[in-house]
Amino acid sequence: MQQFRLIIAIALSFLVFLLWDFFVADKQVKNSKENLQATRTLTTKEASPELADQTTITRKKEGLADERMKQPEKTSRIITVTSPFYSVKISEKGAVFNSFVLKNYRETVDVESNLKELLPIEKLKSQGSIGLAFSGDSIPGLENAFFSADIESDSIDVYSQDKKVSFYWESPRGIIVEKRFIFSSETYMIGLEIIVKNGSDQTIKDDLILSLLNSVSDGASRYGFEGPSALIDNKLEKVKIKKIEEKNIYNGKLKWISVQEQYFISSIIPKNVRQASMRLFLKENDILETQYVDSSVNIMPGTQQVYEYNLFMGPKSLKILKGLNCDLDKAINFGFFDFIAKPCLWLMNFLYGFIPNYGAAIIILTILIKILFWPLGTKSYKSMNEMKRVQPLMAEIREKYKHDKKKMNEEIMGLYKVYKINPLGGCLPMVAQIPVFFAFYQMLYGAIELRHAPFFLWINDLSAPDRLFSFDLAIPFMQAPYGIPVLTIIMGATMFIQQKLSPAPGDPSQAKMMMLMPIVFTVIFINFSSGLVLYWLVNNTLSIAQQYYTTKRTA
Repeated sequence: MQQFRLIIAIALSFLVFLLWDFFVADKQVKNSKENLQATRTLTTKEASPELADQTTITRKKEGLADERMKQPEKTSRIITVTSPFYSVKISEKGAVFNSFVLKNYRETVDVESNLKELLPIEKLKSQGSIGLAFSGDSIPGLENAFFSADIESDSIDVYSQDKKVSFYWESPRGIIVEKRFIFSSETYMIGLEIIVKNGSDQTIKDDLILSLLNSVSDGASRYGFEGPSALIDNKLEKVKIKKIEEKNIYNGKLKWISVQEQYFISSIIPKNVRQASMRLFLKENDILETQYVDSSVNIMPGTQQVYEYNLFMGPKSLKILKGLNCDLDKAINFGFFDFIAKPCLWLMNFLYGFIPNYGAAIIILTILIKILFWPLGTKSYKSMNEMKRVQPLMAEIREKYKHDKKKMNEEIMGLYKVYKINPLGGCLPMVAQIPVFFAFYQMLYGAIELRHAPFFLWINDLSAPDRLFSFDLAIPFMQAPYGIPVLTIIMGATMFIQQKLSPAPGDPSQAKMMMLMPIVFTVIFINFSSGLVLYWLVNNTLSIAQQYYTTKRTA
C-alpha cells in the first residue's frame, strides 16, 4: 500500500509539473494582424501627451517639414569588430548591430556547424539591434540616419587592448549625435556612450530610446523561461510572450533590461541606475523589440549630454554574469526550487574542474545527494520491509472483510498499531526527494555548461535526449530526432527492479497499475535531457543497492 501511495504521489507530482509547464510555460503566441497593429500604435501622445503637443506646435512654428526630407542616397559601410569572444558587424546606417556571432559556441553539436548567431534571421540583420531613437521625434531624420565611422578600415581586432569606435551623424538643425562603442578583449561586455550635442536653438526635451531586437522562436520553451526580463526596483520581472498584449510598459528603477533565450541573453545595462521604462513590442516576422526608455533627456542649446550604458550579448553562464558586477546573474532563475538548483549547479561545475566530463560530474553529484538522503532512504526501506512482513495478515483481513470496507480499514489500522508500523513511513522520505528532482530538472535544462557537452559513446549532448542511431520514421510519444533512447530504457528497467524489491499491494488492481508505472515513467522521460535521465538512472541504481542492503540487514 505504501509503495503504491509513493508511486501515485510521484506520478501526481510529475503530472502537476507537466500540466503546469504545458498551460503556464513560456510559449510563443503569434499575434494576429489586428493585435499586432494595436500593439504597435502606441502614439507619442499616449507615451507623453504634453511632450507630443509641444513637439507638434514647435514643428509648425519652425517649419520642420523641410528638415524631414529624405536623406540622400548613400552606401553605408559595415564595420566588423572581432574579439576573443565575439564578432560583431555594425552598419553605418543607424550605427546598429547587423550580426553578433559568439566564437565559443556553435549552432549545433556538430563541430563543423556555424558559430552561434544571436541575430539569426535576415529581418533582424536588416533592421539591426541597439537602435537609437527619441520617442517624440525631437531630432528629425534620426530614424533614417547614415552615421560616419571614425575609422578608415572596415575591420578592427580587439585582442590586446580596449578599442573605441565612434559613429557620427549631424542633423540639418546642427544637432550632432555620436554612438561610441568601447570593446574589450577580456569580457563580453561592450561599453556604449550616446553623446548628443545640441547645436540648435531649441531645447531637446524628450525620451531617449535604446532598443534590442530579437526573434521570437517557434520553439519558445515549455520547460524554462524565454523572453524579455528586467531588474526593476531590485526585483526580477519576467514577461511571458503571450502577456505582452496585456501589458507592455514597466516602470521603475531599472538596473538592466534583457531578452533571454534558453542559453543566451542580450542586455542593456545603464551605468547609472535611475527611473526608466521597459517597453515591449511584437513586430512583424516574429520580431520582439525590447526598449530601454530613458526619460532624463533635457539638453539646452549649445550644450551636450552623455548617456552611458553597457551591453551584454553572450551566454547565460552564472559565473560569467556574476563577474560583471551588475546583478545580471539574477536573470538566471530556476523557478520555485532555485535555492536548491543553484548550489547544485555550483557543485557540478566544481566537480567538473577536477573531472572534465559533465556526465561524470552528474554521477558524482548524484552520489553525494544520495549520501545526504541516505538516513531517510534507510528509514523508508525499513518501513517497507516491515510492511512486507505483515502482507499475509493484511491479505487475510482483506479476504475476510472484502464486503465490509469500513471494517476492513479498521482491522488494517489495528494491525499497524500492533506491529507499530507507520503506513506512510515508506512514502514521506521518498517524496522529500521530489523537490531535489525538480531543482535538478530546471538546472540541467537551463545550464549552458551542458549545452553540447559530451558524456560517452553516442551521448554527445547532455542537454538533449539520448538517441542511438537516427530514424526518419516518427516514433509515438518521441520528439525529433528519432532514435533508440538507450539510457531511458535502462532507467525504466531500474524502476522495474525497484518495484520487484518492494512489497506488492494486496489489491490486484493496484498491482496492475504498479506494473505500468515503469512504462509510464519511461515514456515521460523519453524526451528529457540525457543529463537528467542519467541523474535518475544513477539515483535508481543507488536506491536499489541501498534497499537490498537494508532488507538483508534487517531480515
